[in-house]
Amino acid sequence: MRVVLFLLVTGFLALAADIPPPTPIVVDQIIAKVNGDIVSQDEMQRMIRERTQELKAQGASGVQLQHAIEDLEKNLLRDRIDQLLLVQKGKELNINVDSEISKYIASLRRQSGLTDEEKFRDYVRQQSGMSYEDFTAEAKNSALTREVVSSEVGRHIHISDKEIADYYNAHQKDFIRDEKVYLSEILISIQGKDAAQIAAAEKKANQLADDATKGQRFPDLARDNSDAATAKDGGSLGGYKKEDLSKEIIAAVWTLPKGAVTKPMKLPTGFEIFKVDDHTKQGLAPLEDIKSEIESVLYGPKMQPKVREYLTSLRLQAFLQVKPGFVDTGAAPGMDTKWQDPAVLKPDTVKKAEVEQKQRMKRLLWTIPVPGTSVDVQGKSSSR
Repeated sequence: MRVVLFLLVTGFLALAADIPPPTPIVVDQIIAKVNGDIVSQDEMQRMIRERTQELKAQGASGVQLQHAIEDLEKNLLRDRIDQLLLVQKGKELNINVDSEISKYIASLRRQSGLTDEEKFRDYVRQQSGMSYEDFTAEAKNSALTREVVSSEVGRHIHISDKEIADYYNAHQKDFIRDEKVYLSEILISIQGKDAAQIAAAEKKANQLADDATKGQRFPDLARDNSDAATAKDGGSLGGYKKEDLSKEIIAAVWTLPKGAVTKPMKLPTGFEIFKVDDHTKQGLAPLEDIKSEIESVLYGPKMQPKVREYLTSLRLQAFLQVKPGFVDTGAAPGMDTKWQDPAVLKPDTVKKAEVEQKQRMKRLLWTIPVPGTSVDVQGKSSSR
């Protein structure tokens, strides 16, 4: 029986020795290390899929879509490293964005119309394609990056009055305006409501108009009370030429000064309150009216290279490694980001002669008197 078992075991081992080991399947791999964070290949592929879906939703297709994806793939690792460095810097600077994120989540909750927490989280998962926890973490990271760029780069960029005036004089044709009135709205809907509910809606509209006239922020009132789709944008409707408006609205808003609020107007959809955000006259816009607009135009070209300079400085201070086959297109010139695989790192070695020398020195130390004592040949000491 033992002989039979021995033959079976040895036969199985011999057969197993002829079977090649299974080829390992790489599910995911780390492609970059950024201080204490990592970038994985799976993460990069997920970001490409999500961005591709966004581009398609925006109408990109064919060659245009192909070129956009190629540009995305080229700079995706750079952009991810940029974000990690900025988030790390934000934490180092103790920048707190919790209140901003709370307001953002509250705004999303109002837009969704959901008060139940679980249903709202499901809504976020469906809209974003990620877990609620990942979504809020990404929102926080985005807010951190904006704050770091603003505080560490943006505040150092100065645009002089001369630069603004020079741009204005060189581009006056771009500042020829039609006469327009810029409006915001609050709508209290009456659709599907009975007489009592319509009366209540009118009372609410009158109270809101009164609050706005007394100085309460119109965007806040619109955000919290308006039944219009513009509520999420603080009620902003944009600008209208006279011929774009109905006679009733022209009569209500066209001659009002900037900042004025109308009384509620009863329209087929409900009670509508308008605020005049601005009223531009026809012709060349005055420089003072468009100064902030010109600043925004001049700010971008100055900002981008400064941000890249700042990100390069963060790279030079970072522990950064990139795996072969992957490229950080924002790499700092001259910086060594060569990948160090722990599996191939060799431990320090010591020669036998060095060990013997250390042991001999250790023995020798025992024969050297400690100040204040005398040592005999057996290593016993006595006080002097």
